[in-house]
Amino acid sequence: MTAAPIPARVVSAVPLGPEQLDRLAEWEVIVVDFSRTPRPEVEAALSEAEGLLVNSHAPVDASLLEAASRLRIISTISVGYDHISVATTTSRGISVANAPVLSDAVADLTLGLMVMVARRLKEAVGDMNRGVWSDGLLGADLRGKTLLLVGFGRIGREVAARALACKMRVCAFDARADAPGMDGVEWVATLADGLHRADIVSLHVDLNPSTFHLIDDTTIALMKPSAIVVNTSRGGVIDQAALARALGEGRLGGAGLDVLETEPPAAGESLLAMANVVVLPHIGSATVETRNAMRDCAIDNLIACMRNEHCEHILSF
Repeated sequence: MTAAPIPARVVSAVPLGPEQLDRLAEWEVIVVDFSRTPRPEVEAALSEAEGLLVNSHAPVDASLLEAASRLRIISTISVGYDHISVATTTSRGISVANAPVLSDAVADLTLGLMVMVARRLKEAVGDMNRGVWSDGLLGADLRGKTLLLVGFGRIGREVAARALACKMRVCAFDARADAPGMDGVEWVATLADGLHRADIVSLHVDLNPSTFHLIDDTTIALMKPSAIVVNTSRGGVIDQAALARALGEGRLGGAGLDVLETEPPAAGESLLAMANVVVLPHIGSATVETRNAMRDCAIDNLIACMRNEHCEHILSF
């Protein structure tokens, strides 16, 4: 009698419910919590894995990939991929797929941060919680303000649509030469030109060597003292210390941040205490609908690659 073939192994660094496990039933699935499981046990689980499902809280570094000699696909439940050693995956021929289905949720939150900072809602809520009726707390309209979108991919375009509906002037800068345009959105030739003109700067770029600390002392010096910076991309795109200095010295008008360089922030982080800064705990995609869609997209990607079928979300580096 011929022995039954041993199914390929899939390791998931995120919890899976019965429905997800059923979808992956043709493979051996092992769920491993990377943050709680000893490293040798994680490496042992990966030693036979051909597929790996992760999210942005499960780092996949070069040494971890060394243990995964059979790995063919890493599917991440995120748009960003800075938690994965892409240099190693590229050299090893391991495919990486993401889940770019959070555009609406992040765009909604981006607009919300603009409104919160411009209308000084943090201060208003704080006063109300202290029993202070601050009906003279004046903010600023979005209407007529110039918004610079740094990065004009899926999320940037959704933010642009919302900003145009708010009667803002919208301009965009994207380092990609082939980035498509959009009616009502003006391209700026250089980042410096856009920063000089903008009332609000909203960041929508991946974190990579070219975007690390894109906003620093030098670029902040190009902005209006009244400008608001909004970041819903990755914390490392902003030099956080430079931002805090500029805000503390009155060289910027405010900031709305869903991401930080260190998450959670260190005790005593000065940005948290500033009245003109709103900091959220990285909740850009945190809606029930979006998180479910991201998980399902990532599993679709994993299944397609495990079956050697076409996957539209494979990343190119």
